[in-house]
Amino acid sequence: MTKLNLGSHPQLLGFEQLERLLERTARNDSSGYPPFNIEQTSGNSYRITLAVAGFSEEDLSITVEDRQLVIRGRQSDDGRERHFLHRGIAARQFQRSFVLADGVEVTGARLENGLLHIDLKRVEPEPVVRKIPINNRVGAAGSRKGEDANE
Repeated sequence: MTKLNLGSHPQLLGFEQLERLLERTARNDSSGYPPFNIEQTSGNSYRITLAVAGFSEEDLSITVEDRQLVIRGRQSDDGRERHFLHRGIAARQFQRSFVLADGVEVTGARLENGLLHIDLKRVEPEPVVRKIPINNRVGAAGSRKGEDANE
């Protein structure tokens, strides 16, 4: 079975970036930590919610890098020596990435009750209609005999 290469398919012009995005998403860490939800809050708005119990605002970092939303968490060591009888609350660092479509922007983030909410909005571009003229002239290199190429 041959692999479909989007960049070489004759009817998919300019979709090379889509192929790179799909490959980057497939390589993304799928460890399952921290768990998250994605919900559509309105026609053009979305919310990603991550369960980050035990993390403070200072422990979290949210960036957008090349149309990729990256959330990183690293708990700071409080310097206390602890002896756990049972440790069920994860305290490890994480990185969770989401690929954003063209026109999707992060509008805000907030941390409440151990949940990190990141709000996104799709900005609808203005429809652009452009008329393409049809040029029937043959260039100077291909001009017909007896015709001036500058006409």
